[in-house]
Amino acid sequence: MLSIHKTIENGKAVLTPEGRLDTITAPEMEKAIQRALPGLKELILDLKDLEYISSAGLRILLSAQKIMNGQGAMKLCHVNQTVMEIFEVTGFTDILTIE
Repeated sequence: MLSIHKTIENGKAVLTPEGRLDTITAPEMEKAIQRALPGLKELILDLKDLEYISSAGLRILLSAQKIMNGQGAMKLCHVNQTVMEIFEVTGFTDILTIE
């Protein structure tokens, strides 16, 4: 299960997914990001409540990063140890901006 809290104002969006970002929940996250993207200058994904991310979730982050490279910036914050290990093993720490 995944719930996504969103705040969008002045060209900046903060999305905070809570739960698991996997094959089942990835489409929901993808839709939330796609809805936020038009006119966006900054996308922040606050991952403090993300328990797990699968390859389907990684694909969504990569796709969002590519889009934001053309229109602004994207960063991830509050990444827990479990999710950070997945980013490190997959090489995503070299691709994504993680604070």
